[in-house]
Order: sequence, then C-alpha cells, then structure tokens
Amino acid sequence: MANIVTSFCCVVLAAVVVVYAQRRSQQGARIQYERIGSDVTMQCGSLDNDASVTWKVNGTDVKARRREEGPRLILMEVNMSSNGLYSCFQNPDGQRRDQINLRVGLPPKEPQVTCRSNTYPKGFYCSWHLQHPTFIPTDFEVDVQHNQRPLEVTKDEVHKNRCHVKFPELFSSFPYRVNVTAVNSLGRASNAISFEESSIVKPDPPEKVVAKPVANNARRLEVTWNSPSTWPDVDTFPLKYFLRYRPLIRDQWQHVELSDSTSHTITDAYPGKEYIIQLAAKDMEIGTWSDWSVAVHATPWMEEPKPITSTTESDIIPETTPGPPSAAPRVGEPTAACSTLLWSTHLLLACVLLSIMCKLMHGAERQEEVYDSASGVGCVRPPETATYTQKYLRLILPQPAVLSEI
Repeated sequence: MANIVTSFCCVVLAAVVVVYAQRRSQQGARIQYERIGSDVTMQCGSLDNDASVTWKVNGTDVKARRREEGPRLILMEVNMSSNGLYSCFQNPDGQRRDQINLRVGLPPKEPQVTCRSNTYPKGFYCSWHLQHPTFIPTDFEVDVQHNQRPLEVTKDEVHKNRCHVKFPELFSSFPYRVNVTAVNSLGRASNAISFEESSIVKPDPPEKVVAKPVANNARRLEVTWNSPSTWPDVDTFPLKYFLRYRPLIRDQWQHVELSDSTSHTITDAYPGKEYIIQLAAKDMEIGTWSDWSVAVHATPWMEEPKPITSTTESDIIPETTPGPPSAAPRVGEPTAACSTLLWSTHLLLACVLLSIMCKLMHGAERQEEVYDSASGVGCVRPPETATYTQKYLRLILPQPAVLSEI
C-alpha cells in the first residue's frame, strides 16, 4: 500500500514539474501571431541558412503539414490546432536555440456600438462587441466628440467593453459622435455612430413591483412599484409608466399608460384567475421606453367557503315514534301487491270459466228434459254430470289452504 501511495505522489509531482517548466518556457518564449488559413514561417533564432535544426511542439514531434528549410519551419494552412510552444534544437549537439509561442487567430471586424443614457441628465454610456471572435487578444480605442471637441471617457470597472461619458451641457442641439476601433496584432477595424442627446435617453425598468388582491373585491388588484434607482432626479425629470397585465389563460395584454404615480388599481380582472403584470418607464418628454420589469403574479381576492353550521331548534325535524320493523320479504315470497294481483287474476279466470260451465250445464239440462219427455223417466240429473262439474270447479278454483297462504 505504501508503494502505491509513493508512486502516485511521484506521478503527481512529475506532472506539476512538467506544467511549471512549460509555463516558465512560455514566459521566456516570444509570441508569434498568425492568421488562420495562412502558411506560417518560424525562424530558429539567428542561425545561418545552412544550419541544421530539429523542431518540437509542446515537447513532441511536429506532425502538422510542414516544410523545413535550414533553420526555418514552414507550417501549411495553419488552424486552431496549430497553436503551441515550438522549440528548435541545433544539430548535432541538440542545444535549444529558440522558442516560439504560436497563436493563430483573425483580424477584427467592425464592432457594433450602442449608447444609452439611463442616468439622465448626468451622462451616458456606450458599449460595443464584435460579431465574430478573433481568438487572440483584441483591444478597443474609444473617441467621443461633441461640437468638435473631445470628451473625457471613463472605462467601466465591471464591463470590459463599456465606457462612461458625462454630458457637457443639457438640451444641446449639437450631435455626439462616438468612434470605437478594435485592434489586435493581425489588424484593426473602426465603427462610428452619431446621435442627439434626446434620442439615447432610456431609463431602467421600474423596481420592486408588487401586486396584491383587494379585500372583498373579486375583480381588483392593487399594483405598486418604485422608480428605477439609477434615475438620479425623479422630481426634476419625472417619469411616466406603462402597465401591462393579462390572465395566464390568455395571450392578449391589456395596457394602461400612467403619469408620475407609482401605484394603480386594476378594476377589470377576472375573478379567481392568476394574472401576470409588468411595467416600463420613460422620461415625460424625451427618450424611449425602458425594458419591461421582472414579471410578478397575483390573483384577485376570493371569498373563503363558509363553514357548515349546526341546525337551530326551528330546523329540528319532529321525532316520531318508530313502529315495529316490517319483516323484510324473503326471496321467492310474494309481497302484498303481488298477492292481490294474483288473487284478482284467479277470480277473473274463475268467473269466466264459471260462466262457460253454467252455459254448458244449462244446455245439458235441456237435453235431459228432451230425453225425459221422450222416455217418460223423471228429470233427475245423472250423477256423472254433477261429479264432472265438481271436479272441474276444483281445478279452476283455488283451494282454501292456497287462498289462506295468498
């Protein structure tokens, strides 16, 4: 275990030594800037043209497309991978003769310049940027003139590509001219703009925007805010404000332009809907509107649901004495309604059949009379007929036991 720890420490120490040596070497090396895509020639010190040398890049053999002409190394169509520390060693003793730190990049193009006054009437600031990177260090030169006189320019301590200028006078009719030049080892490019004082006045957005619901009103929201802290004199140079708001369920904004007031009550909000609210600021007379403030959200007041209250004495339902529980009908047992219907059906059927039997019996009696008058025998009904009638009635009429169950 001790051997592993010792080996690891040795490897780390060796890496640190190599990095340190490379940095020391780069500090002593001369820097050579070249343009991307060009052929680059590097000279090994002041050796004669017939000297024989060996080139290394970052301590290894040079593998890029190249030609070697005596003490010179020519790289073909360099690109970003060509960057590095090149060292040359004279043969045959291998003594190092020179080191070159090659940096590949591009010359600058015209910078984009904008100027704005968010601290009117104190002054304004200008900022600039390059649309395309140069990959090598690039500096900027700034010149500001007003009425053909140069003005003092102060570089911004935080923003690298920004400077501040004080207004030499207010309400001037002479334009300002700002020229910014980008410079690096491969070239330079300039851009100049001109403007009038009033055209660059643009405050910062309002601050500390707060939106709250209005108690007992489901359609109102109370909005308050502060003037931008960067605006130096809001009393002498008052601001007006532009309020926009919309419910989250809609995309269309509603707008209200306000004077120097720092509060407003929205009276047409949708009940129960969440709103998004923003503000912008502008000088009362000159300049343009600021950017929108940070959005805030608010929902109008909503009535809380009323709690359920206990019933009063007048609402109490009078109690009734419960009767004996009714027996639940059993499965397959007819209920009272069903029994009544069944009994009525049987009775109707019995009446119909009885009527038919009476007609049949009446016809049979007439036949007996005819038979008796012919034979001279008494008109007594044969017992078979009576027996037949009784049997038929038993079939069509329910028996007493059945009727009692029904």
